[in-house]
Amino acid sequence: MFQHVFAEMNDMLEEIVKHYPTAQETQKQLLLQRWNMLKAMSDGIIEEWLCFEEKMSTFREYMVLSPVFSLAATPEMEMESFIRGQGYFKLLMFRQSIQQFSNIVNEMPDSVLARLYIAMAHLHLEETSEALVQFHRILPMAEHNRLKAMIYNALGCIHVKLSDTSKAQEYFALALQNDPTMPDPLVNLQVCSHNHGQLQYGSQLISLF
Repeated sequence: MFQHVFAEMNDMLEEIVKHYPTAQETQKQLLLQRWNMLKAMSDGIIEEWLCFEEKMSTFREYMVLSPVFSLAATPEMEMESFIRGQGYFKLLMFRQSIQQFSNIVNEMPDSVLARLYIAMAHLHLEETSEALVQFHRILPMAEHNRLKAMIYNALGCIHVKLSDTSKAQEYFALALQNDPTMPDPLVNLQVCSHNHGQLQYGSQLISLF
């Protein structure tokens, strides 16, 4: 939903940046009005997001799930690229998120967490081939059942997109086998069976911390 909004906003901003230096005075005023509109939209989105994140943080305090990743085991969580990448991911700016997490992978090739975000971002961008490669690369490195369940669920979603229903159902079953409490695979099995509905993936990322 928001991906389309941000795409439109970015296109409009690019047009402003492109035409403003050579525009006549009347056109410059029009471009400035559009820029002010974009700024107001951006400020409003950020404010709403901060309010939403505050509510999410409050709920997190009541979550009893033990974290899969700890700071001691994943020092990349303190890196600027990680913080930026996670922020972009939350704002559905997946291309920018991939760039930030790729910076981490260049320094730390074995970072499961960075590769997981990259794989999920590719999946959200409908880049199924690249997502498939990334998830299969991560799977042998996954030691926690919840992480395996997330990967199997994502692989199932990819195979739904590839019209391979049988393989998709197999992956969703593996996801539930590894973590029966995860709601996404159940939803996706229904989508798969009825060929109707919205696939769910990535919603459990927050429970890994």
